[in-house]
Amino acid sequence: MKFCSNCATEIEVKIPEGDSLPRHTCPACDTIYYHNPKIVAGCLPVYGDKVLLCKRAIEPRVGYWTLPAGYMENGESTEEAALRETLEEANATVNLLSLYTLTSITHVNQVQFIYLADLPEPKFSSSSESLEVKLFSEEEIPWDDLAFKTIHNALKFYFSDRKEGQFPLREVTLRGN
Repeated sequence: MKFCSNCATEIEVKIPEGDSLPRHTCPACDTIYYHNPKIVAGCLPVYGDKVLLCKRAIEPRVGYWTLPAGYMENGESTEEAALRETLEEANATVNLLSLYTLTSITHVNQVQFIYLADLPEPKFSSSSESLEVKLFSEEEIPWDDLAFKTIHNALKFYFSDRKEGQFPLREVTLRGN
């Protein structure tokens, strides 16, 4: 950010009075611009003993497998975002069961919410955001071709928790690559 969107004055980075962190600030009109983490929401859709994964058609990580997830839009809840992203990426309608993983990804300023979800019937297809969409058993998961550490973690948690028959909320912080 170089110029104030209110008055077009060149922005300064400084710690505003009463704050503790450097912020983009307009010296003319005193507008403070906060840069806060982005929220990512998605689902871990389950059908029988399989999970639904999408092969990414968009950057980052084109060609790698992921759970259906993406950035939350203004005016929607994390649940609504997870349902929308699942429909957009996998053309699948799911029933949310519970919040399953909550991951703070500090090095990219994101917070990711993944909901455990029931895929009531095996109806899904690729979209403009997914090259392929497929159900995988635990043995079939392409572990070396998963797009993100958060997805790897969610799947590992799921298959471990499934053996125990309990799916507690998993909270994780990832720092650095």
